[in-house]
Parts: sequence; C-alpha cells; structure tokens
Amino acid sequence: MYDFARGPLVWIAFLIFFGGSAYRIISTIMLARKDKVILPYMHAKSGMRSIVHWLIPFGSRNMRLRPFFTLMSFLFHACLLLTPILTLGHVALWEESWGVSWWHLPDSLSTLMTFIVVAGGVVFVLRRLADPTVRLVTTASDFLVVLIVIAPFVTGLMAYYQLFDYKTVITIHMWTGALWLAAVPFTKIAHMLFFPLTRAYMGSEFGYVRNARDW
Repeated sequence: MYDFARGPLVWIAFLIFFGGSAYRIISTIMLARKDKVILPYMHAKSGMRSIVHWLIPFGSRNMRLRPFFTLMSFLFHACLLLTPILTLGHVALWEESWGVSWWHLPDSLSTLMTFIVVAGGVVFVLRRLADPTVRLVTTASDFLVVLIVIAPFVTGLMAYYQLFDYKTVITIHMWTGALWLAAVPFTKIAHMLFFPLTRAYMGSEFGYVRNARDW
C-alpha cells in the first residue's frame, strides 16, 4: 500500500482531480449557455470587482459582521492551499520522484499552518452544530467533507511528530491526501472551482443589472 500510494495512487488522484474539475466546469458553462439570463447578464468589470472585494479580508459587510469567522476562514483556506505545496517533505518528494523542486516553508511555519487547518475544521464543525441558521441546512455529508479535508493534515502532524508506527501513518497520510484531491470535483469542496464563476455572476447581476453592490 505504501509503494502504491507513492506511485500509481498519486497519478490516479491527479487524473481524477484535473479530469473531474474540467468536466464540472465545462458542463456548468454549457448548462449556463442554455439559460437566457445567466451569460447575457455577465459583465467583466462588475464581475471582477465583486471577485476582488470578496477575496479581500473584511472587504464585504457580511465579513465585517463576523470578524472571528472571517479571520479563521481566510487563514484556513490560505493554509489549506499553500501548506501541501510548500511543505519541505512534499517538495523533497517531488524532487526525488520527478527532479522538480521549488522554495519551501520552514518546518515551524508549515507545522503552524497545519494546526490552523485542523483548528479551522473544528471551528466549522462547531459552527454547524451551534449556529441554528447553518444547522438547518447541514447534512451528514457536510461533516464527512470536513473530515476528508482535515484528515491529511491530522495524519501529517502525526507523521511529523512520529506518533504510532511511522510507515503506517505516512501511508494513511498519502491515501487521505489522494482521497482529498479526488473528492474536490465531486463534493462541496468544488466551491473552490466555482467561486470565480458564481461570484462573477452575482457581481454582474448586482453591479451591472441592479446597479447595487453585492458586498
């Protein structure tokens, strides 16, 4: 399982991720083309303005009303995307396997960022349990998605601190990482793919059609 995880599993996960992501995006755009409202309302300036405002921490009124959750959300997503790419162990594995290398984070910083991802996952679960408005639209799959997302980071910490049998833990770490990657196009994690599209549409409808802000 260890050898399979280091070799074929990586390629399988990447193929599912890129193939599935391309399918979801293309199929969504084709579906939007059948609608007589969505694409005709798209406006480059209004859409881009909305995207920029929602990418800036506290750029929208909704974010300013929930400062703690906004800060945690931005930290969570930044660490979620950057830590796997810039962690020393991952960079070294790429160099060893394919001769490709790039700058990496110091161990202390990547460890801190990993803890932030795990803490963020816990906060999201507690929010779904404690906030009545969020709990109303929460299903079991939402908790499963959080588990899929943070599992590679939890096992990564376990491997780093050498808890339990190292080879077993690192094997589980690679399998959970591959599962996370493959799950992106087919779960709610796909919001990372659709954010530019949905935000551009919302910005266009509000800014171009209604002449109002959506932030």
